[in-house]
Amino acid sequence: MAKISKHITYKEATRSVTALRLGIDNTPNDYELQNMELIAEKVFEPLRRAVNGPIKINSFFRCEELNKAIGGSNRSQHCQGRAIDIDDFYGYVSNSYMYYYIKDNLDFDQLIWEFGTDTEPDWVHISYVDGDSNRKRCLLAYKENGKTKYKDISNV
Repeated sequence: MAKISKHITYKEATRSVTALRLGIDNTPNDYELQNMELIAEKVFEPLRRAVNGPIKINSFFRCEELNKAIGGSNRSQHCQGRAIDIDDFYGYVSNSYMYYYIKDNLDFDQLIWEFGTDTEPDWVHISYVDGDSNRKRCLLAYKENGKTKYKDISNV
């Protein structure tokens, strides 16, 4: 398979330096691949049209072994192919612009302002389950005593 969607290659969606270094096979199964195609269709591609330029994907699919190796949450939606971490690396818009665009215009399960400042996250995490199950839950990720914590900011 060459593409997950018009602007996401399979290689980009499954790439991981950690997986390569540790020899972890980060290949999604059919169920995970369907989830990846769905979030690409419902969230990434509409956002890509709004940005009108490339968006860097920091992390998309992570098999459970890879997720454990990087210290990810044992409930990570990345392991189901239902979450993408994106960054404004190419400078078309800011991470805060993408966060608010998704919040105000797209359906999603969780949207996380990942660290950063009050005005700009370091990156944005988005997950998508399906139109009936999405919670539209907005969170702020921050560190406290070396641990990642999340604050619900859905009503902010």
